[in-house]
Amino acid sequence: MTHPRRRTTTLLRREAVAATVPLAVAALLTAAGPATAAGPTGTSGVGDPYFPLAGNGGYHVAHYDLTLRYDPGSRHLDGKAVLTARATQRLTRFDLDFQGLKVTGLTVDHVKADYRRDGQELVVTPKRALRKGERFRVTVTYDGTPGPVTDPDGSLDGWIPTDDGAFVAGEPQGAMTWFPANNHPLDKSSYDFTITVPKGRAAVANGVLLGQRTINGKTTFRWRQTEPMAAYLATATVGNFQVTQYTTRAGLKVYDAVDPREATAAAPVLKRLPSVLDWESGLFGPYPFRAAGSIVDHAPDVGYALETQSRPVYDRAPSLSTLVHESAHQWFGDSVSLTSWQDIWLNEGFATYAEWLYAEQHGGGSAQSTFDALYARPATDGLWAFPPGDPGGGANIFGTPVYARGAMTLHALRTAVGDPCFFRILRAWAAAHRYGNGTTAEFERLAERESGKDLGPLFQTWLYSRGKPTKP
Repeated sequence: MTHPRRRTTTLLRREAVAATVPLAVAALLTAAGPATAAGPTGTSGVGDPYFPLAGNGGYHVAHYDLTLRYDPGSRHLDGKAVLTARATQRLTRFDLDFQGLKVTGLTVDHVKADYRRDGQELVVTPKRALRKGERFRVTVTYDGTPGPVTDPDGSLDGWIPTDDGAFVAGEPQGAMTWFPANNHPLDKSSYDFTITVPKGRAAVANGVLLGQRTINGKTTFRWRQTEPMAAYLATATVGNFQVTQYTTRAGLKVYDAVDPREATAAAPVLKRLPSVLDWESGLFGPYPFRAAGSIVDHAPDVGYALETQSRPVYDRAPSLSTLVHESAHQWFGDSVSLTSWQDIWLNEGFATYAEWLYAEQHGGGSAQSTFDALYARPATDGLWAFPPGDPGGGANIFGTPVYARGAMTLHALRTAVGDPCFFRILRAWAAAHRYGNGTTAEFERLAERESGKDLGPLFQTWLYSRGKPTKP
Protein backbone atom coordinates (compact mmCIF):
# COMPACT_ATOMS: atom_id res chain seq x y z
CA MET A 1 0.00 0.00 0.00
CA THR A 2 1.06 3.59 -0.57
CA HIS A 3 -0.18 6.80 0.99
CA PRO A 4 0.56 10.36 2.23
CA ARG A 5 -0.48 9.09 5.56
CA ARG A 6 0.21 6.08 3.36
CA ARG A 7 1.41 7.50 0.01
CA THR A 8 4.98 6.61 -0.97
CA THR A 9 7.63 8.83 -2.37
CA THR A 10 10.82 7.29 -3.68
CA LEU A 11 11.85 6.86 -0.04
CA LEU A 12 8.59 5.47 1.47
CA ARG A 13 5.65 3.55 0.45
CA ARG A 14 -10.31 -21.97 -8.52
CA GLU A 15 -10.84 -23.78 -7.05
CA ALA A 16 -8.00 -26.17 -7.85
CA VAL A 17 -5.37 -23.83 -6.49
CA ALA A 18 -7.32 -22.87 -3.38
CA ALA A 19 -7.87 -26.52 -2.53
CA THR A 20 -4.11 -26.90 -2.12
CA VAL A 21 -3.83 -24.42 0.79
CA PRO A 22 -1.32 -25.98 3.17
CA LEU A 23 -2.70 -27.88 6.13
CA ALA A 24 -0.49 -25.69 8.31
CA VAL A 25 -2.70 -22.72 7.48
CA ALA A 26 -5.80 -24.65 8.44
CA ALA A 27 -4.11 -25.59 11.67
CA LEU A 28 -3.34 -21.94 12.39
CA LEU A 29 -6.97 -21.06 11.75
CA THR A 30 -7.97 -23.72 14.24
CA ALA A 31 -5.40 -22.94 16.90
CA ALA A 32 -4.30 -19.34 16.48
CA GLY A 33 -6.36 -17.83 19.28
CA PRO A 34 -6.23 -18.94 22.89
CA ALA A 35 -9.92 -19.86 22.85
CA THR A 36 -10.03 -21.85 19.63
CA ALA A 37 -9.77 -25.22 21.36
CA ALA A 38 -12.48 -24.39 23.89
CA GLY A 39 -15.24 -26.40 22.23
CA PRO A 40 -17.18 -26.77 18.99
CA THR A 41 -17.52 -23.02 18.46
CA GLY A 42 -15.43 -21.19 15.88
CA THR A 43 -13.67 -18.20 17.41
CA SER A 44 -14.38 -14.57 16.56
CA GLY A 45 -10.81 -13.98 15.42
CA VAL A 46 -7.67 -15.92 14.54
CA GLY A 47 -5.59 -14.41 17.31
CA ASP A 48 -3.98 -11.49 15.48
CA PRO A 49 -2.41 -9.23 18.15
CA TYR A 50 -3.26 -6.00 16.32
CA PHE A 51 -6.74 -6.90 15.03
CA PRO A 52 -8.10 -9.49 17.47
CA LEU A 53 -11.49 -9.81 15.75
CA ALA A 54 -10.04 -10.21 12.26
CA GLY A 55 -10.76 -13.55 10.67
CA ASN A 56 -12.50 -16.44 12.35
CA GLY A 57 -11.49 -19.79 13.75
CA GLY A 58 -12.77 -23.25 12.90
CA TYR A 59 -12.99 -23.23 9.11
CA HIS A 60 -11.23 -22.35 5.87
CA VAL A 61 -13.00 -20.69 2.93
CA ALA A 62 -11.85 -22.26 -0.33
CA HIS A 63 -13.93 -20.06 -2.61
CA TYR A 64 -16.11 -16.95 -2.64
CA ASP A 65 -18.79 -16.44 -5.29
CA LEU A 66 -19.94 -12.81 -4.99
CA THR A 67 -22.90 -11.41 -6.91
CA LEU A 68 -23.34 -7.66 -6.53
CA ARG A 69 -25.64 -5.00 -7.94
CA TYR A 70 -24.66 -1.39 -7.25
CA ASP A 71 -26.40 1.88 -8.07
CA PRO A 72 -23.93 4.78 -7.77
CA GLY A 73 -26.79 7.29 -7.69
CA SER A 74 -28.53 5.91 -4.62
CA ARG A 75 -25.38 4.17 -3.37
CA HIS A 76 -27.48 1.05 -2.77
CA LEU A 77 -25.85 -2.38 -2.92
CA ASP A 78 -27.60 -5.73 -3.26
CA GLY A 79 -25.36 -8.69 -2.60
CA LYS A 80 -25.26 -12.44 -2.51
CA ALA A 81 -22.20 -14.24 -1.19
CA VAL A 82 -21.72 -18.00 -1.50
CA LEU A 83 -18.81 -19.29 0.57
CA THR A 84 -17.54 -22.80 -0.05
CA ALA A 85 -15.68 -23.81 3.09
CA ARG A 86 -14.25 -26.70 5.09
CA ALA A 87 -14.54 -27.14 8.84
CA THR A 88 -11.16 -27.48 10.57
CA GLN A 89 -12.85 -28.60 13.79
CA ARG A 90 -16.32 -29.71 14.83
CA LEU A 91 -18.57 -26.66 14.62
CA THR A 92 -21.90 -25.97 16.21
CA ARG A 93 -21.44 -22.26 15.55
CA PHE A 94 -19.07 -20.05 13.58
CA ASP A 95 -18.53 -16.38 12.79
CA LEU A 96 -18.17 -14.33 9.63
CA ASP A 97 -16.75 -10.81 9.54
CA PHE A 98 -19.51 -8.55 8.22
CA GLN A 99 -20.31 -4.99 9.19
CA GLY A 100 -22.99 -2.49 8.29
CA LEU A 101 -25.17 -4.09 5.62
CA LYS A 102 -28.48 -5.79 6.41
CA VAL A 103 -28.64 -9.58 6.16
CA THR A 104 -31.82 -10.66 4.35
CA GLY A 105 -31.22 -14.41 4.31
CA LEU A 106 -28.68 -17.01 5.38
CA THR A 107 -28.43 -20.74 4.71
CA VAL A 108 -25.85 -23.43 5.40
CA ASP A 109 -25.98 -26.18 2.79
CA HIS A 110 -29.30 -24.77 1.54
CA VAL A 111 -30.92 -25.02 4.97
CA LYS A 112 -31.90 -21.87 6.84
CA ALA A 113 -29.55 -21.17 9.70
CA ASP A 114 -29.92 -19.00 12.76
CA TYR A 115 -27.77 -15.90 12.91
CA ARG A 116 -27.23 -12.79 14.98
CA ARG A 117 -25.11 -9.65 14.71
CA ASP A 118 -22.47 -8.81 17.32
CA GLY A 119 -20.49 -5.77 16.19
CA GLN A 120 -18.47 -6.81 13.17
CA GLU A 121 -19.29 -10.47 13.78
CA LEU A 122 -22.07 -12.32 11.99
CA VAL A 123 -22.61 -15.31 14.28
CA VAL A 124 -24.05 -18.33 12.45
CA THR A 125 -25.65 -21.38 14.05
CA PRO A 126 -26.41 -24.10 11.49
CA LYS A 127 -29.29 -26.51 12.07
CA ARG A 128 -26.85 -29.35 12.63
CA ALA A 129 -23.25 -29.45 13.77
CA LEU A 130 -20.55 -29.57 11.11
CA ARG A 131 -18.04 -32.39 11.37
CA LYS A 132 -14.30 -31.71 11.33
CA GLY A 133 -13.15 -31.93 7.72
CA GLU A 134 -16.67 -31.49 6.33
CA ARG A 135 -17.15 -29.25 3.34
CA PHE A 136 -20.10 -26.88 3.57
CA ARG A 137 -21.62 -23.93 1.75
CA VAL A 138 -22.80 -20.69 3.34
CA THR A 139 -25.11 -18.43 1.34
CA VAL A 140 -25.75 -14.89 2.60
CA THR A 141 -28.03 -12.36 0.90
CA TYR A 142 -27.80 -8.75 1.99
CA ASP A 143 -28.41 -5.15 1.00
CA GLY A 144 -28.01 -1.57 2.11
CA THR A 145 -25.74 1.41 1.67
CA PRO A 146 -22.14 0.30 2.16
CA GLY A 147 -19.56 2.61 3.63
CA PRO A 148 -15.98 2.41 4.81
CA VAL A 149 -14.57 1.39 8.16
CA THR A 150 -12.30 3.74 10.11
CA ASP A 151 -8.91 2.25 10.81
CA PRO A 152 -6.91 2.78 14.03
CA ASP A 153 -4.83 5.49 12.29
CA GLY A 154 -8.00 7.39 11.35
CA SER A 155 -7.99 6.53 7.65
CA LEU A 156 -10.81 4.84 5.76
CA ASP A 157 -10.85 1.53 3.96
CA GLY A 158 -13.44 -0.76 2.50
CA TRP A 159 -16.29 0.45 0.28
CA ILE A 160 -15.57 4.18 -0.18
CA PRO A 161 -18.19 6.01 -2.27
CA THR A 162 -16.97 8.35 -5.02
CA ASP A 163 -18.75 10.88 -7.23
CA ASP A 164 -19.23 8.25 -9.94
CA GLY A 165 -19.12 4.92 -8.10
CA ALA A 166 -16.93 3.45 -5.39
CA PHE A 167 -13.23 3.07 -4.59
CA VAL A 168 -12.96 -0.39 -3.01
CA ALA A 169 -9.75 -1.08 -1.08
CA GLY A 170 -9.85 -3.28 2.01
CA GLU A 171 -6.53 -3.10 3.88
CA PRO A 172 -6.58 -4.04 6.67
CA GLN A 173 -10.26 -4.40 7.65
CA GLY A 174 -12.50 -3.18 4.86
CA ALA A 175 -13.54 -6.38 3.07
CA MET A 176 -16.24 -6.90 5.69
CA THR A 177 -17.95 -3.66 4.60
CA TRP A 178 -19.14 -5.23 1.33
CA PHE A 179 -19.14 -9.03 1.73
CA PRO A 180 -19.15 -11.53 4.60
CA ALA A 181 -15.66 -12.95 4.93
CA ASN A 182 -13.08 -14.80 6.93
CA ASN A 183 -11.20 -11.53 6.92
CA HIS A 184 -7.59 -12.27 7.79
CA PRO A 185 -4.64 -12.90 5.43
CA LEU A 186 -4.21 -16.37 6.93
CA ASP A 187 -7.34 -17.50 5.07
CA LYS A 188 -6.78 -17.22 1.32
CA SER A 189 -9.35 -18.23 -1.27
CA SER A 190 -10.26 -18.13 -4.94
CA TYR A 191 -12.99 -15.75 -6.08
CA ASP A 192 -15.72 -15.24 -8.66
CA PHE A 193 -17.34 -11.82 -9.05
CA THR A 194 -20.54 -10.97 -10.91
CA ILE A 195 -21.11 -7.22 -10.66
CA THR A 196 -24.00 -5.30 -12.25
CA VAL A 197 -23.85 -1.52 -12.63
CA PRO A 198 -25.62 1.08 -14.78
CA LYS A 199 -24.69 1.08 -18.47
CA GLY A 200 -21.71 3.34 -19.03
CA ARG A 201 -20.05 2.45 -15.73
CA ALA A 202 -17.43 -0.25 -15.32
CA ALA A 203 -17.07 -2.63 -12.39
CA VAL A 204 -13.49 -3.83 -12.02
CA ALA A 205 -12.46 -6.74 -9.83
CA ASN A 206 -9.51 -9.13 -9.55
CA GLY A 207 -8.16 -11.65 -11.98
CA VAL A 208 -9.37 -12.30 -15.51
CA LEU A 209 -12.45 -10.71 -17.09
CA LEU A 210 -14.64 -13.60 -18.22
CA GLY A 211 -17.14 -11.37 -19.99
CA GLN A 212 -19.55 -8.47 -19.85
CA ARG A 213 -23.10 -8.04 -21.08
CA THR A 214 -25.49 -5.11 -21.23
CA ILE A 215 -29.26 -5.63 -20.93
CA ASN A 216 -31.97 -3.08 -20.18
CA GLY A 217 -29.53 -0.33 -19.30
CA LYS A 218 -27.44 -2.46 -16.95
CA THR A 219 -24.01 -3.96 -17.59
CA THR A 220 -22.85 -7.09 -15.80
CA PHE A 221 -19.14 -7.85 -15.46
CA ARG A 222 -17.84 -11.34 -14.59
CA TRP A 223 -14.38 -11.72 -13.10
CA ARG A 224 -12.43 -14.72 -11.83
CA GLN A 225 -9.42 -14.77 -9.50
CA THR A 226 -8.16 -18.34 -9.47
CA GLU A 227 -5.02 -18.00 -7.37
CA PRO A 228 -5.53 -17.77 -3.58
CA MET A 229 -6.24 -14.26 -2.34
CA ALA A 230 -6.62 -12.67 1.08
CA ALA A 231 -9.99 -10.94 1.50
CA TYR A 232 -8.46 -7.50 1.98
CA LEU A 233 -6.99 -7.68 -1.53
CA ALA A 234 -10.39 -8.11 -3.21
CA THR A 235 -11.87 -5.15 -5.07
CA ALA A 236 -15.07 -4.27 -6.92
CA THR A 237 -14.27 -0.69 -7.86
CA VAL A 238 -17.00 1.09 -9.85
CA GLY A 239 -16.73 4.23 -11.95
CA ASN A 240 -16.69 5.97 -15.31
CA PHE A 241 -13.55 4.40 -16.70
CA GLN A 242 -11.69 4.37 -19.97
CA VAL A 243 -10.72 0.73 -20.45
CA THR A 244 -7.67 -0.64 -22.25
CA GLN A 245 -7.07 -4.37 -22.66
CA TYR A 246 -4.08 -6.16 -24.15
CA THR A 247 -1.90 -9.23 -23.71
CA THR A 248 1.80 -8.87 -22.93
CA ARG A 249 4.58 -10.77 -24.66
CA ALA A 250 4.71 -12.93 -21.53
CA GLY A 251 1.04 -13.84 -22.01
CA LEU A 252 -0.43 -11.75 -19.18
CA LYS A 253 -3.92 -10.38 -19.73
CA VAL A 254 -3.78 -6.69 -18.84
CA TYR A 255 -6.89 -4.67 -18.02
CA ASP A 256 -6.46 -0.98 -17.27
CA ALA A 257 -9.42 1.11 -16.10
CA VAL A 258 -8.72 4.84 -15.86
CA ASP A 259 -10.94 7.72 -14.81
CA PRO A 260 -10.88 10.22 -17.72
CA ARG A 261 -9.84 12.96 -15.30
CA GLU A 262 -6.61 11.06 -14.61
CA ALA A 263 -5.99 9.65 -18.08
CA THR A 264 -3.43 12.15 -19.35
CA ALA A 265 -1.25 11.91 -16.25
CA ALA A 266 -1.62 8.14 -15.95
CA ALA A 267 -0.90 7.13 -19.55
CA PRO A 268 2.92 7.38 -19.61
CA VAL A 269 3.20 5.51 -16.31
CA LEU A 270 0.77 2.70 -17.15
CA LYS A 271 2.61 2.21 -20.42
CA ARG A 272 5.59 1.08 -18.34
CA LEU A 273 3.70 -1.69 -16.52
CA PRO A 274 4.83 -4.62 -18.76
CA SER A 275 8.48 -3.58 -18.50
CA VAL A 276 8.18 -3.09 -14.73
CA LEU A 277 6.68 -6.57 -14.32
CA ASP A 278 9.39 -8.06 -16.53
CA TRP A 279 12.08 -6.33 -14.43
CA GLU A 280 10.53 -7.50 -11.17
CA SER A 281 10.14 -11.04 -12.53
CA GLY A 282 13.85 -11.04 -13.25
CA LEU A 283 14.61 -10.15 -9.63
CA PHE A 284 11.85 -11.94 -7.70
CA GLY A 285 10.92 -14.91 -9.88
CA PRO A 286 7.93 -15.55 -12.14
CA TYR A 287 4.96 -13.18 -11.86
CA PRO A 288 2.46 -15.02 -9.63
CA PHE A 289 -0.83 -14.37 -11.44
CA ARG A 290 -2.54 -14.79 -14.81
CA ALA A 291 -3.71 -11.19 -15.05
CA ALA A 292 -2.36 -7.72 -14.43
CA GLY A 293 -3.40 -4.11 -14.85
CA SER A 294 -4.39 -1.00 -12.97
CA ILE A 295 -7.46 0.80 -11.69
CA VAL A 296 -6.82 4.55 -11.67
CA ASP A 297 -9.74 6.28 -9.98
CA HIS A 298 -10.29 9.95 -9.23
CA ALA A 299 -10.64 9.76 -5.46
CA PRO A 300 -8.38 12.48 -4.04
CA ASP A 301 -9.87 12.24 -0.56
CA VAL A 302 -8.81 8.59 -0.18
CA GLY A 303 -5.10 9.33 0.08
CA TYR A 304 -3.54 6.01 -0.89
CA ALA A 305 -3.14 3.25 -3.44
CA LEU A 306 -3.53 -0.45 -2.67
CA GLU A 307 -2.04 -3.58 -4.18
CA THR A 308 -5.40 -5.24 -4.86
CA GLN A 309 -4.40 -8.62 -6.22
CA SER A 310 -3.47 -8.69 -9.92
CA ARG A 311 -4.78 -5.15 -10.45
CA PRO A 312 -3.75 -2.39 -8.00
CA VAL A 313 -6.17 0.45 -7.36
CA TYR A 314 -4.87 4.02 -7.31
CA ASP A 315 -6.72 7.04 -5.95
CA ARG A 316 -5.14 9.22 -8.66
CA ALA A 317 -2.63 8.87 -11.50
CA PRO A 318 0.36 7.07 -9.98
CA SER A 319 3.98 8.02 -10.22
CA LEU A 320 6.36 5.45 -11.68
CA SER A 321 7.76 4.70 -8.21
CA THR A 322 4.23 4.03 -6.92
CA LEU A 323 3.58 1.68 -9.84
CA VAL A 324 6.82 -0.17 -9.03
CA HIS A 325 5.81 -0.34 -5.36
CA GLU A 326 2.31 -1.74 -5.91
CA SER A 327 3.57 -4.13 -8.58
CA ALA A 328 6.21 -5.50 -6.21
CA HIS A 329 3.43 -6.26 -3.75
CA GLN A 330 2.09 -8.86 -6.18
CA TRP A 331 5.00 -10.98 -4.96
CA PHE A 332 5.43 -9.56 -1.46
CA GLY A 333 2.06 -9.19 0.23
CA ASP A 334 -0.26 -10.80 -2.33
CA SER A 335 1.34 -14.10 -3.36
CA VAL A 336 3.34 -14.27 -0.11
CA SER A 337 0.94 -13.01 2.54
CA LEU A 338 1.21 -12.10 6.18
CA THR A 339 0.57 -14.45 9.05
CA SER A 340 0.18 -11.52 11.46
CA TRP A 341 -0.29 -7.80 10.82
CA GLN A 342 2.71 -7.22 13.08
CA ASP A 343 4.83 -8.54 10.19
CA ILE A 344 3.63 -5.93 7.69
CA TRP A 345 7.21 -4.83 7.03
CA LEU A 346 7.40 -8.03 4.94
CA ASN A 347 4.94 -6.29 2.60
CA GLU A 348 5.87 -2.63 2.80
CA GLY A 349 9.59 -2.84 3.43
CA PHE A 350 10.01 -5.17 0.46
CA ALA A 351 7.88 -3.03 -1.89
CA THR A 352 9.71 0.11 -0.81
CA TYR A 353 13.08 -1.53 -1.40
CA ALA A 354 11.86 -2.51 -4.87
CA GLU A 355 11.51 1.23 -5.53
CA TRP A 356 15.12 1.76 -4.45
CA LEU A 357 16.33 -1.06 -6.66
CA TYR A 358 14.38 0.20 -9.65
CA ALA A 359 15.86 3.68 -9.28
CA GLU A 360 19.33 2.22 -8.86
CA GLN A 361 19.04 0.18 -12.06
CA HIS A 362 17.26 2.83 -14.14
CA GLY A 363 19.46 5.88 -13.87
CA GLY A 364 18.48 7.08 -10.39
CA GLY A 365 20.37 7.18 -7.14
CA SER A 366 21.83 4.03 -5.65
CA ALA A 367 20.10 2.15 -2.88
CA GLN A 368 23.12 2.96 -0.72
CA SER A 369 22.64 6.69 -1.26
CA THR A 370 18.96 6.37 -0.33
CA PHE A 371 19.92 4.44 2.79
CA ASP A 372 22.52 7.03 3.72
CA ALA A 373 20.09 9.93 3.27
CA LEU A 374 17.59 8.24 5.55
CA TYR A 375 20.18 7.34 8.14
CA ALA A 376 21.30 10.97 8.26
CA ARG A 377 17.95 11.93 9.78
CA PRO A 378 18.23 12.90 13.45
CA ALA A 379 17.28 10.50 16.22
CA THR A 380 14.15 12.60 16.86
CA ASP A 381 12.83 11.97 13.33
CA GLY A 382 9.67 9.91 12.91
CA LEU A 383 11.67 7.32 10.99
CA TRP A 384 12.91 6.04 14.35
CA ALA A 385 9.58 6.30 16.19
CA PHE A 386 9.11 2.54 16.53
CA PRO A 387 10.77 -0.63 15.24
CA PRO A 388 9.34 -1.96 11.95
CA GLY A 389 9.29 -5.57 13.14
CA ASP A 390 6.97 -4.63 16.01
CA PRO A 391 5.06 -1.41 15.20
CA GLY A 392 3.11 -1.74 18.44
CA GLY A 393 -0.46 -1.72 17.13
CA GLY A 394 -2.80 -1.18 14.22
CA ALA A 395 -2.39 2.60 14.32
CA ASN A 396 1.28 2.26 13.27
CA ILE A 397 1.22 -0.39 10.55
CA PHE A 398 1.30 2.23 7.78
CA GLY A 399 3.87 4.45 9.45
CA THR A 400 7.18 5.58 7.98
CA PRO A 401 9.32 3.08 9.95
CA VAL A 402 7.46 0.12 8.44
CA TYR A 403 8.20 1.34 4.92
CA ALA A 404 11.53 3.12 5.07
CA ARG A 405 13.26 1.40 7.98
CA GLY A 406 11.85 -1.89 6.67
CA ALA A 407 13.63 -1.18 3.39
CA MET A 408 16.75 -0.18 5.31
CA THR A 409 16.66 -3.62 6.96
CA LEU A 410 16.80 -5.24 3.54
CA HIS A 411 19.65 -3.00 2.46
CA ALA A 412 21.58 -3.86 5.61
CA LEU A 413 21.00 -7.53 4.79
CA ARG A 414 22.18 -7.00 1.21
CA THR A 415 25.33 -5.29 2.46
CA ALA A 416 26.01 -8.10 4.92
CA VAL A 417 25.56 -11.05 2.54
CA GLY A 418 26.45 -9.57 -0.87
CA ASP A 419 24.34 -9.13 -3.97
CA PRO A 420 24.31 -12.73 -5.32
CA CYS A 421 23.16 -14.13 -1.98
CA PHE A 422 20.72 -11.30 -1.31
CA PHE A 423 18.84 -11.68 -4.58
CA ARG A 424 18.87 -15.44 -4.14
CA ILE A 425 17.16 -14.89 -0.77
CA LEU A 426 14.45 -12.72 -2.34
CA ARG A 427 13.70 -15.27 -5.04
CA ALA A 428 13.73 -18.15 -2.56
CA TRP A 429 11.31 -16.30 -0.26
CA ALA A 430 8.87 -15.65 -3.09
CA ALA A 431 9.11 -19.24 -4.31
CA ALA A 432 8.93 -21.02 -0.95
CA HIS A 433 5.81 -19.17 0.18
CA ARG A 434 4.11 -18.69 -3.21
CA TYR A 435 0.33 -18.48 -2.70
CA GLY A 436 0.84 -18.98 1.03
CA ASN A 437 1.89 -17.07 4.13
CA GLY A 438 5.15 -16.22 5.83
CA THR A 439 6.56 -14.80 9.05
CA THR A 440 9.55 -12.65 9.90
CA ALA A 441 11.10 -15.56 11.78
CA GLU A 442 10.85 -17.70 8.64
CA PHE A 443 12.48 -14.99 6.56
CA GLU A 444 15.31 -14.68 9.07
CA ARG A 445 15.91 -18.44 9.01
CA LEU A 446 15.91 -18.46 5.20
CA ALA A 447 18.43 -15.63 5.07
CA GLU A 448 20.73 -17.41 7.50
CA ARG A 449 20.42 -20.69 5.64
CA GLU A 450 21.20 -19.11 2.26
CA SER A 451 24.08 -16.98 3.57
CA GLY A 452 25.55 -19.35 6.13
CA LYS A 453 25.84 -16.38 8.50
CA ASP A 454 24.47 -15.56 11.93
CA LEU A 455 22.17 -12.66 11.10
CA GLY A 456 20.41 -12.45 14.42
CA PRO A 457 22.18 -9.24 15.52
CA LEU A 458 21.42 -7.56 12.18
CA PHE A 459 17.70 -8.29 12.37
CA GLN A 460 17.59 -7.38 16.04
CA THR A 461 19.18 -4.01 15.28
CA TRP A 462 17.12 -3.05 12.26
CA LEU A 463 13.77 -4.70 12.97
CA TYR A 464 13.37 -4.65 16.73
CA SER A 465 15.67 -2.09 18.36
CA ARG A 466 13.96 1.10 19.51
CA GLY A 467 15.35 4.43 18.42
CA LYS A 468 18.01 5.09 15.82
CA PRO A 469 20.32 2.10 15.40
CA THR A 470 24.08 2.35 15.52
CA LYS A 471 25.11 2.22 11.88
CA PRO A 472 26.72 -1.14 11.01
